[in-house]
Amino acid sequence: MTTPSGPRPRAFRIPAAEPTPAAGPDSRPDAPQTETRQAPPRPDVRFVDEPYEIVDAADGVPVPVATRRGPPWVSILLGALGSLVIIAVGLSLERLVADLFATAPWLGWVALGLVALAGLALAAIVGREALGVWRERKIEHLRERALAAMTARDHTGAQGVVQELRGLYADRPALSAGIKRLDAVGDAILDVDDRLGLAEGELLAPLDRQAKAAIAQAASQVSAVTALSPRAIVDVAFVVFSAARLLRRIAAIYGGRPGLLGFLRLARAAFAHLTVTGGMAVGEGMLHQVLGLGLAARVSAKLGEGVLNGLMTARFGLAAVAVCRPLPFVRATPPTVNDVAGQLFRGNGEEK
Repeated sequence: MTTPSGPRPRAFRIPAAEPTPAAGPDSRPDAPQTETRQAPPRPDVRFVDEPYEIVDAADGVPVPVATRRGPPWVSILLGALGSLVIIAVGLSLERLVADLFATAPWLGWVALGLVALAGLALAAIVGREALGVWRERKIEHLRERALAAMTARDHTGAQGVVQELRGLYADRPALSAGIKRLDAVGDAILDVDDRLGLAEGELLAPLDRQAKAAIAQAASQVSAVTALSPRAIVDVAFVVFSAARLLRRIAAIYGGRPGLLGFLRLARAAFAHLTVTGGMAVGEGMLHQVLGLGLAARVSAKLGEGVLNGLMTARFGLAAVAVCRPLPFVRATPPTVNDVAGQLFRGNGEEK
């Protein structure tokens, strides 16, 4: 039995009511009443479709997303320049092969074979990049469908999301028991949140634990290397390297296989999410970490710098979880900086 989905919700703003004239001395109960007409709707009433376009912050704070306006001029510029470079390289290779054929035929055939081998390798690289981007978009589309099903209370949509999530992790032996339990439940669950929450607990809960462990490990490594390294350039290089490796690891944990383009796409999304939610993710736990950072800085400047870099690595890891996870947090509590960096600060306290 499926629950029919109703019309999509809309938000609208009601204009302020017109002020009514105050009752004067001539207003008596026996006075003749004049007919009142309802005022026509004012033109400033705005209807907005899909008012639920939000992104969950790493600590569960909903943040509105600004709509993108205007054509993507940067993408058009890069695409045009890339096309010109490809045409120039192709013409150069064609002239090189023709000159080698004119010099010696066997050199021309060798050059032609090398060009064919390079083209095959390029096709394989492009195919791998396209597959990685397609898989990332599939995960993003799955998360958007889950949000839409939760908003519209669409049981059929939630069931489709669970089936697609099951297919995404069907090749993982560690999740086979959770997949069997989902298959055993079948259509016994009608509530959308319960169905998505069950899939989250059976399939994503182990992956969430792996992601949090990866973030805690990366934050600890960054903190230790920053505290012990003699030069700032070493700190910056290791922080960038650790952030890139952490993003790839989290993407692989949740089913993504990013190549170079997919990695750049995920990094852009993670930094955008971190920019939007970074200022709103300050809670009681975050204040405790800042106080601990101040105490560490008083003991040693390098120790305080290491704690700060570890803290920023943890925040970036949480943003990566938010953009790589195929489902929003339904029943599970979103991880916070205190969850993944608490071990880091306890370790610093023991060292002191």
